[in-house]
Amino acid sequence: MRMWAQSHFCQKPQRVTSVLAAAFALVFLIVGASQSAGALPAFARKYGLRCSACHESWPMLNYFGQKFKDNGYQLMNDRDSPIWQNPGYWPVTFRITPIWHRVSTGKVAVDSGDGQVEQRITSSGFDLSGLDFHTGGTLEKNFSFYVLPSSDPTASFHFETVMARLDNISGSPWFNVKLGKFELDNLLSEKRILTLTGNGGIYQLYHFIPAGDGNVFGQMGDNQLGVEVMGHSYNDRTRYSVALLSSNDGQVGLPYGAESYSTFITGSQAFDAGKLGVQRLGFYIMAGEAPTTWLTSGGPNAAIAGSGTNNKGYSREGFVGQFYFGQHVDLTVVTQHGSDSAWFGQGYGDFIDGVAPNNNLSGTALPSGSRNPTWNGVLLEPHYVYSPQLIFLARYETIRMSQQSTPGTRSDLGNITTYTVGYRYNPFMTSRAGFAWHNEFNLFHQDGTSPLTSTNINTSELLMGFDFDF
Repeated sequence: MRMWAQSHFCQKPQRVTSVLAAAFALVFLIVGASQSAGALPAFARKYGLRCSACHESWPMLNYFGQKFKDNGYQLMNDRDSPIWQNPGYWPVTFRITPIWHRVSTGKVAVDSGDGQVEQRITSSGFDLSGLDFHTGGTLEKNFSFYVLPSSDPTASFHFETVMARLDNISGSPWFNVKLGKFELDNLLSEKRILTLTGNGGIYQLYHFIPAGDGNVFGQMGDNQLGVEVMGHSYNDRTRYSVALLSSNDGQVGLPYGAESYSTFITGSQAFDAGKLGVQRLGFYIMAGEAPTTWLTSGGPNAAIAGSGTNNKGYSREGFVGQFYFGQHVDLTVVTQHGSDSAWFGQGYGDFIDGVAPNNNLSGTALPSGSRNPTWNGVLLEPHYVYSPQLIFLARYETIRMSQQSTPGTRSDLGNITTYTVGYRYNPFMTSRAGFAWHNEFNLFHQDGTSPLTSTNINTSELLMGFDFDF
C-alpha cells in the first residue's frame, strides 16, 4: 500500500535551504557511527538473512530479493515449509511513518468579497502515515500467501492485498498461479517505492487520467482483483506474467459491471554485463474494457451498482529498463503510451463513485468529433547506493497529451511534470525491526488545470520522517 500517499501530502515549502543542509550534515555524522545492516523483519526471522541479501535499500528489492519473491517467498530448500519453523515464529510485520512535512498547493479556489479567487495554501506540521500489517509466507512448501490489512492515517482499514499462490506447479518455475487482490507484476514496484510524499510517493505513469476523463479502471499502481499466471527461468533471468482482472480498480462487491475484464501482461529478459552488473529489459501491456452506461433507480443520478454496460476499451503499454553501472549506481526507465475510448475522454465511466463528470444513461450520444484521448510518458529513476544503509534517490516523470478528446482543447491541458530528490539512511536493520531516517522534496507541475482560470498549477512538499517496521 502507498500508505504515505493515502492522505495526499503534497505542496510547496519555502526557505528550505538551511533545513536541507542541516539534514544532510546530520546524515553524514550518523554514517560515521553506523552498524552493519541486518535483515527485513518477518521473512528475515524465518531465514536469518541480512537485509543486503534481498534489498538494494529497504523496501526496494535487488536481484536476489526479486527471485525470492518470484519463488513464492521461498529459498527452494527443505526448510520452506512451516513445519520447520520455530513454533514461536509468526510472520507479521507492521509499518508506520511519523513525519514532519511542509506542503504548498498553488491556485486553490477560495472565497473572497468579490466571489472566488485562486490562492496558494501553505501549511506545515507533524503528521502520520497510514499503518500496514504485513503477513505472508508459506502455508506448505509451494503454497504461499500474502495478506495486508492497511489503514489511512485515521485508522480506517481495508484489505490492500489478499492472495494465495500455487508455486512451481508440476515442479516447474514456469507455472505459478495467484488468485486474489494483488499488486500487478510491474518491474518497477510502487509498493516498494522509496519515496513518501503525496505526489512523489506514487508513480504518476501508473495513475494518469487525462483532464475530464472518466476512466479510473486503468491505474496500474492500484492493487487489482483477479488471477495471475506467472513463470520464470531457474535463474530468474527470463520472466513473464499474464493476469485476468475485474475492471473495478480493485474494489470488492462488483460495483461496476459484472461482464467487464482487463488483462495485464509483462515479460522481461536480464543479461550479465560483466562488471556493470545484471541489466534487465522488459515490456508491459494493460488493456481491457469497462462500463460507461448505467441503469438507474430513483432518478438520473442514482446509478444501480453492478448495472454497468456499454463497455468501452482502453490500453496502457510501454517498456522498462533496469540498468546497473557498477555496485553503486543504477537507473530505471519506464515509458508509456496510453489511450482511452472517446466515451471515457468525454467524462463517462466511474459514475458509481461520482468521479466521471457526465451521467451516461441509455440513449446518450457522444458530442460530434469526439476522439480517443492519447498520451505518452517517461519516468527516470536513478539511485546512488553509498552502502546498504544509505541511498540517495531522484526521479523525473513527464506525461504529455498527444491527442485531446475534444477538438479545439489546448494541446497541453493536463500535462504533468514532477521532480523528486531525497535520501534514506538506515542506522540498523535486524531480523526483528527496521528503521530509516527519510528526507525528501517533491515538485509537481500540471498544465491548465487550475479551477477558476485554467492556468498551470505548481505543488510541492518537503518531508522528513522516521520510517520503521517491526
